Amino acid sequence: MVLTSVFSLFLLALVAPLVTRVAGRYAGWVLATVPAGWAVWYAGFIARVGEGEVITPASLVWVDSLGVALSTRVDGLSLMFALLVTGVGALVVAYAGGYLAGHHHLGRFYGYLIAFMASMLGLVVSDNLIAIFIFWELTSVTSFLLIGFGHDRAAARTAALQAMIVTGLGGLALLAGLLLMGVAAGTYEFSEMLEGGITLGDHPLYIGILVLVCLGAFTKSAQFPFHFWLPGAMEAPAPVSAYLHSSTMVKAGVFLLAKFSPVLGGTEEWAWTLQIVGGVTMVYAAFLAARAVYFKRILAFTTVSSLGAMVMLLGVGGPGEAAAMGFLLAHAMYKGTLFMVAGSVEHQTHTKNVEQLSGLMRIMPVTFAAAALGAASMAGVAPFFGFTAKYLMKGPIPEAAAGSFLVIGVMAMGIFMTTAALLVAYKPFVGKPNEAASAGSEAGPALLLGPVVLSVAGLIGGLMPGLFVQPLVASATAAVTGDAPEKALSSSIGMINMGTLLSTSTLAIVLGVVFYAVRDMLRRTTGLMDRLDPMLSGPVVFQRVLSGTLWFGRLQTRLLQNGSLNTYIRTTIIGFIALVLGLGANRLKNAFLWQDAERPSLLGMILVVLLIVSGVAATVFRYRLAAVAALGMAGVASALIFVFYGAPDVAMTQFAIETLTVLIFVLVFYHLPQFTSFTGRMQKFSDWVVSLAFGAVMAGMVMLAVQTDMAPKISGYFSENAVPLAYGRNIINVILVDFRAADTFGEIVVLGIAGVGVAALLSVSGRSQNPTKPDGGVA
Repeated sequence: MVLTSVFSLFLLALVAPLVTRVAGRYAGWVLATVPAGWAVWYAGFIARVGEGEVITPASLVWVDSLGVALSTRVDGLSLMFALLVTGVGALVVAYAGGYLAGHHHLGRFYGYLIAFMASMLGLVVSDNLIAIFIFWELTSVTSFLLIGFGHDRAAARTAALQAMIVTGLGGLALLAGLLLMGVAAGTYEFSEMLEGGITLGDHPLYIGILVLVCLGAFTKSAQFPFHFWLPGAMEAPAPVSAYLHSSTMVKAGVFLLAKFSPVLGGTEEWAWTLQIVGGVTMVYAAFLAARAVYFKRILAFTTVSSLGAMVMLLGVGGPGEAAAMGFLLAHAMYKGTLFMVAGSVEHQTHTKNVEQLSGLMRIMPVTFAAAALGAASMAGVAPFFGFTAKYLMKGPIPEAAAGSFLVIGVMAMGIFMTTAALLVAYKPFVGKPNEAASAGSEAGPALLLGPVVLSVAGLIGGLMPGLFVQPLVASATAAVTGDAPEKALSSSIGMINMGTLLSTSTLAIVLGVVFYAVRDMLRRTTGLMDRLDPMLSGPVVFQRVLSGTLWFGRLQTRLLQNGSLNTYIRTTIIGFIALVLGLGANRLKNAFLWQDAERPSLLGMILVVLLIVSGVAATVFRYRLAAVAALGMAGVASALIFVFYGAPDVAMTQFAIETLTVLIFVLVFYHLPQFTSFTGRMQKFSDWVVSLAFGAVMAGMVMLAVQTDMAPKISGYFSENAVPLAYGRNIINVILVDFRAADTFGEIVVLGIAGVGVAALLSVSGRSQNPTKPDGGVA
């Protein structure tokens, strides 16, 4: 059923356009029932997984020889993500029906959104490393389609391409890391790694694996310096931001790091990498959020900051991992709320700048209530679940390797998060309605359901954590740490005095309010960043790198793809020679010094000399027929060599091919002009050098192949099985028509095509020599 949940969503994505045409404006509600149903089904596992059980249904073997299978594993971490993917996904699908009502491509949008949902669900429940990568890339592809949904706008196309390239390059790094991880562990099944107690911290490949996996995770989860693609992705419609950029896609990197923590974690390299990268991202992005003025950009930067905090907490380890799981769940609820609120405000007022709105509380009271609840949770106000997550965060940080830096960083993040919360939930809603706000109205049920449900869930999670929050966070932490669920949170609770927490949280909120009050002065004071932005910002650097890559591509195309067949062949041959010599020069030298080689006979040497002379003659003759005759002579000499070494069947084939080739050359060359020399002597000399070098390398490789026993000979198999399997006593015939029937059929087809070509040339030649008069007679 776990795989069924994934495949059913892919099927739903295929039929979504048809459902949209049939159900009309109710399509969003109809389509949302499927992921909602799967959310209820996954919720049924909370009790079992909370007791430490891991759900591992039978796998579907894909490529057995490579160890690739569609195997699944539902532990606490996977279950929490599966509930976010399906539960929040159902709310966003319904929300999209109201946000994009009447859009002529709404059915296509539903298809993209649900395909992403299926890809993300497949990612979080997969157990096989290769399957994880496949679903990882599917999330990148479908997110590209979603971000670029408004493809008629250049900004949307640019943002989609930027996200695709950044996350795609990270995906390539991840693929290499997963392959190395599988090689180092001896299996591609993550469950087998855990059951075998495999840790790779002492493995020689560990650093390479760590760097590659972190690159994949950091690019996906928008960690510094790859953070810039996420604010740019706000060009996507609000449902995309509410789903991909709050609850699912951007957390895929965090999910991967948490999942692999038992195998890759526990080392200084792991701790310092995640703490430094996550800490810098956390502080820098929170600062940028406090300076922003557009709804979704404020939320985007706070999302980047929160993702940095999660990565940093995973680097802390132990209690930090419990804090990361709690903060991840809290963030999904309040950030999903605020993104949908931002979309509703933009949809109803057609205004994106929070500084241009006021008084919406009177016009959109329900939306304001949801925004206030979500913002309070984001600021860490008690008794919301965001406050509980902050409680879990602040305990383990002083004990971390970079403890002092992280304590300051978390405090700074709390301050700027409060400022951002006021920007999105206070500034547009309080005061007297201005002209922009007066043009709006309260959102409809489809736009209100998601924000209300998620904001209320955040409040209930803080007031009654035992209802659903504690079981989910405890089981997810247990999956990361390996502890029993009932013990997973015990080490985190009580690490910080409640009085200390309340005092520091209150200080952060007060300072956040102060920063909000002086936000204009803050923007002016840090105006240098605005002047540096056109030169040093992530999108600008990315665009310069992309333009430089395209310029280099055009340059190498002009040099290598210039329309000259001579250049193509020369470049290919030189590259091949360099590759062979670079990898196996010593082995080739030993091949030429082979001591046990059979001494050639006089006749064999004569045939080889004839072959060489014919080949050289074909290159120096000035007349076409003479060159063709020389080539034919070379072919005859090679056929005679086959006869000399006991392969008459191959020789007969060679004779037939040479005859057809000579005929074709003669008939074609007859209609071509005389040879013309287009190259000078130096060019011809260099071509001679390249040709001789290529011949020498190929000769060395042939001699090396003869000396290398790469596999047992199959001649014995043919002799033993000719009669019992093929019912033939002539082994040559049996090989040609039975064991290698497809090969023989291909040769017959080639000969037939060549024969048709010769017949066509003869026919053209005959008509040109006997032109027909207009009256039908022969001239």
